[in-house]
Amino acid sequence: MFKLAHLSDPHLGPLAGFSLHQLLGKRATGYVNWRRKRRHAHDMAILALIVADIRAQAPDHVACTGDVAHIGLPDEFKTAVTFLDTLGPRDAVSFVPGNHDAYARSSLKALASHLGPWCASDGGAVGYPWYRRQGPVALIGLNSGIPTLPLMATGRIGAAQIAATGQLLDRARDEGLIRVILIHHPPYVGGARRSRELVDAEAFEAMLKRKGADLVVHGHNHRFSLAWRPGQGHDVPIIGVPSASTGPLGHGEMATWHLFRIEGDAKSPQITLEQRGFELDGTVMLRQEIALHAKPV
Repeated sequence: MFKLAHLSDPHLGPLAGFSLHQLLGKRATGYVNWRRKRRHAHDMAILALIVADIRAQAPDHVACTGDVAHIGLPDEFKTAVTFLDTLGPRDAVSFVPGNHDAYARSSLKALASHLGPWCASDGGAVGYPWYRRQGPVALIGLNSGIPTLPLMATGRIGAAQIAATGQLLDRARDEGLIRVILIHHPPYVGGARRSRELVDAEAFEAMLKRKGADLVVHGHNHRFSLAWRPGQGHDVPIIGVPSASTGPLGHGEMATWHLFRIEGDAKSPQITLEQRGFELDGTVMLRQEIALHAKPV
């Protein structure tokens, strides 16, 4: 059995140091939003409990699907390096960026520089999509985070990345691996409202229908979701996880992470999802367990 831990949207705090000139443009509105809402909503003590629980379950791999930052400041990614190292050895932890990580064009260089080790394919090549073989599983990481206008949180994969993802799905199939895709935005039509959607979700769905996969995991919406989309031979479960740091002062679902138990083989994968979170007093709360046996097309 292969155990995959999935968390997302930790929005690490407190906000890293910055200079006033870094708050020009979109970061100015983002900073106001952080001051008014986000700094109270995201509880680092709750996140610490989540991390401790992940480590206690001893997963084979940990996947973080973005938004370690608030407004994409370079120093936020230094904080993220420390955080990702708490999740486990670097070869057992993977990352894909979210819209808050790619908040501004000036975020992109620091994002790539600091978080490159968690976004590299087997062999060390950095870029998207990346490909990592972990036991019986192929992990394929996509980047949907792009700089956008103020008050927008849309994502885009792009035609080249979608085509390359299809090729990697073929490669994983030929290698007899169970195929898992990591992405930040929900990659299906209707997965988020217009100002927060993946703008090329329809193209991703079309590729998924042609190539197939066994599991897609994402974050972004700060809530649990389960959608099914056509694949090759069976429908594909697409699962969103709540933020890993939402505390009692936040809106929506309390902090949660997902533990996937993956068994079987590429022809007959058996995947079970366990949702794990915490009560306000810090006791573990198992929200539900779902068997994701392949649904026939």
